[in-house]
Amino acid sequence: MNVETLDPRAYIIIKGAKENNLKNVDIALPRNKFIVVTGVSGSGKSSIVFDTLFSEGQRMYVESLSAYVRQFLGRMQKPAVDYIKGISPAIAIEQRTVSKSTSSTVGTATEIYDYFKLLFTHIGRTYSPISGKEVTRDTVASVVNYIFSKKAGTRFIVTFSQSVNSENWHDSLEILMRKGYSKIFIDSSISNIEDTLELSEFRNREVPVVVYRNKVKHEESEKDRLAGSLEMAFFEGKGMLSVFFFDEAGGCEEVEFSDKFEADGITFQEPSIHFFSFNNPLGVCTTCQGKSKVYQISKKLVIPLPHLSIAEGAIAPWKGVYASWRTDFVKAAKKIDFPVHRSYELLDEEQKKTIWRGNSYFRGLNEFFNLLEKKQTAKAKITMAKYKSYTDCRDCMTTRIRHDASYVKINDISIMDMLLMPISDLILFFKQIQLTEYEQQVSKVILQEIRSRLSYLEKVGLSYLTLNRASHTLSGGEFQRVKLTNSLGSALVGSMYILDEPSIGLHPRDTQNLISILRSLTDLGNTVIVVEHEEDIIKSADEIIDIGPDAGTYGGELVAQGNLKDIEKNSRSYTGQYLTGKKFVPIPKERRTSEYAITLENASCNNLKNLTVNFPLQVLTVVTGVSGSGKSSLVYDELYSRLQAYFDYGSKVGLAGDIEKISGVEFIGQRAIPRTSRSSPVTYLDIYQHIRKLFLKTKEAKQQNLTLSHFSVNSVGGRCEECQGVGKIKVEMQFMADVFLTCEVCQGNRFSEEVLGIEYNGKNITQTLDLTIEEAIVHFNEHDAIALPLKMMKKVGLSYLQLGQSCSLLSGGELQRLKLVSFMAKKDLRTKKNILFIFDEPSTGLHFHDIEKLLIALQSLIEQGNHTVVIIEHNKEIIKNADWIIDVGPDGGDKGGWICYEGIPENMVRLKNNLTAQYLRDKLD
Repeated sequence: MNVETLDPRAYIIIKGAKENNLKNVDIALPRNKFIVVTGVSGSGKSSIVFDTLFSEGQRMYVESLSAYVRQFLGRMQKPAVDYIKGISPAIAIEQRTVSKSTSSTVGTATEIYDYFKLLFTHIGRTYSPISGKEVTRDTVASVVNYIFSKKAGTRFIVTFSQSVNSENWHDSLEILMRKGYSKIFIDSSISNIEDTLELSEFRNREVPVVVYRNKVKHEESEKDRLAGSLEMAFFEGKGMLSVFFFDEAGGCEEVEFSDKFEADGITFQEPSIHFFSFNNPLGVCTTCQGKSKVYQISKKLVIPLPHLSIAEGAIAPWKGVYASWRTDFVKAAKKIDFPVHRSYELLDEEQKKTIWRGNSYFRGLNEFFNLLEKKQTAKAKITMAKYKSYTDCRDCMTTRIRHDASYVKINDISIMDMLLMPISDLILFFKQIQLTEYEQQVSKVILQEIRSRLSYLEKVGLSYLTLNRASHTLSGGEFQRVKLTNSLGSALVGSMYILDEPSIGLHPRDTQNLISILRSLTDLGNTVIVVEHEEDIIKSADEIIDIGPDAGTYGGELVAQGNLKDIEKNSRSYTGQYLTGKKFVPIPKERRTSEYAITLENASCNNLKNLTVNFPLQVLTVVTGVSGSGKSSLVYDELYSRLQAYFDYGSKVGLAGDIEKISGVEFIGQRAIPRTSRSSPVTYLDIYQHIRKLFLKTKEAKQQNLTLSHFSVNSVGGRCEECQGVGKIKVEMQFMADVFLTCEVCQGNRFSEEVLGIEYNGKNITQTLDLTIEEAIVHFNEHDAIALPLKMMKKVGLSYLQLGQSCSLLSGGELQRLKLVSFMAKKDLRTKKNILFIFDEPSTGLHFHDIEKLLIALQSLIEQGNHTVVIIEHNKEIIKNADWIIDVGPDGGDKGGWICYEGIPENMVRLKNNLTAQYLRDKLD
């Protein structure tokens, strides 16, 4: 395709892209289409989409601003591309853009919380926590309406109370007369003030002063006169007035009115936008200051093993020098019939409170920590610090807003309740909400926005989340889908949306919903570009761009472009070959079986329904289920935490079976290793020290008296001090994402000229770190300490990575595989057997071609060391390779938490009503 002849009004044209491993690539992206960019890991997909297209779009936007504004934004480096024409305003949602702010939540990220604040401000009703009655503020109009609701001809008087003290009671009454008031209402009768000036019984009492008296007349002219008197009574009575109604029999009824927002002796804050905002001093929770966490005694630290009983030592601080507290408790327990031999987690709430509060027979944990705090000794402070951590704020229930915001309700539901409800329950609530005609008119637009955004969250498979969920706790895929929901709510037109694998963590059931969401963006007139490996998403694209053919230096080319049929016809495209079945991830010839298993008992964390589950040993077990079904709760919160307790403390509570058949447990999650600009594969695998020693042995290094620290970017001496060994300078963009520019002093080489002059095997230290794993294996072939871990990296499909590539640029799947290599490369672990490995979606970022390599590595891990592998996964290729499947569901949130299936894949696909089985069937046919 000759991109130079195309119209930029119909295409986004990229000419001569050379960023990273790209080889002078020309691409034309059709506008207002759903475009999928695919290819093997490391082929150059992100380089073309993010590092070239989005980066240039951001730079061009900044260049369009005035010189005055640009001086605050700094310089932006042009990507290595000849030109890009027809570029649109770009919105990029990457995996690694998850907000680190504790104030960012699902509700704020989707702007639903802003609409909640508007809704409660306009139609929320405040209720007293004492009586449960609605708190209202009386107005002149409301009092007029109340009086006019009475029967015509009813006599009434309007009064306000005047306090008369004992010393100047005479003067007080005279002042009232000077103001024009002449009557007071005393002892059920109206008297002249003048006649009571000398009566001492008026001392030290509240005197009702008559402002207005008449009969109820249903006439408009009467309203104006009455309103003026009521306004005067409110003023003189400091917000309070009384109306007395008289019946024909001479009876009297007093009705009090107040223009203050109070009830039951409590003055309430009137609802406002700021009252419900945790980013405003008026609305923030004063206990946690809007952080949702407080630094205090943590129950989890005090009772780290709730599976144990009090007698067995469940309370961690009551050991050693403080063991007498436990002894006293056990002795006193007999007097109150307390079950000290029952595990803590099985105690009822009242019994747990007794442990903390204590009683007349023994002192509880609260008094224990109070005494420690009073001692102020070094030992006491150390003990206190040991059991303190950031725990959920009880006052705001982690919602971050002031507690009395919960007094404001709509249909008996407060804003706190809404923030803590799963999105699926919120959708149901807003479908059934009952409002008055006035409330419906006021909230019509607000409710439309709320319902629309909640619906989008459900469609992208996030109905199990709560709006209070902090953004930094979401996975990369979840965060992208949350931001996608916000973009849909904004309804932008003519923009370019760029997403990085939004299907991460998504069950195949929800993929079609995600596709329809992405389609709706193109229907609005936007161009949607998705970097993706998921089969159904690739097949649904209007345009498919395949970058490759392989990774690293063997990639960076435009292999194929066009619709699905065009890709399938291309013999160079791995994607096309896997889609047509010419290439495929093979099914194991036979499934492993095991005579050993670990039994997990009474698993009830989060939404789990008190499960008992068997995990067979020395096989590949895949735990499946829709998003939010309870997979992570089962595997991480229950299995992993209990195995940790077993290896750390010897506790077998909640575990049964052949636990002695495993020698350890390792969890490798999406955030397997720290993503920092200074960490890299060579540093994490601990082979950089061997590389530095090779440079140190060179003749030039010895002549200059260099040391190992000279070849480290973390030490002063050999690194470039301008960028401190990072190679890039961070430029803060104020209201935009920060930009990293190549250091002008070292030109991105990270080291000083003195160090760069030292070469080993024809390459200096920077050139060596720029080698791909594939190239480095050849370069260091004679050094086993370096070559062996690198060969293992190649085995798990990471041969395209560079030795010194920043770990902050790696995907969750790449980080997991890097950590797996770190285990495989360690000498003590290479000889160690029977470890139970737990992986959290290792398929993240992997093409079909790479999944095959990953499976080979995992299978060899089991075979060579009798290890056990448990994987939380949605990828059908990995599921079909399982020796054993545990399916959790049937749905997410409260509708999940059950075991739907345990067994081999072939038997699973026979199930008729199982969601996972429906999508796995075509892979096993």
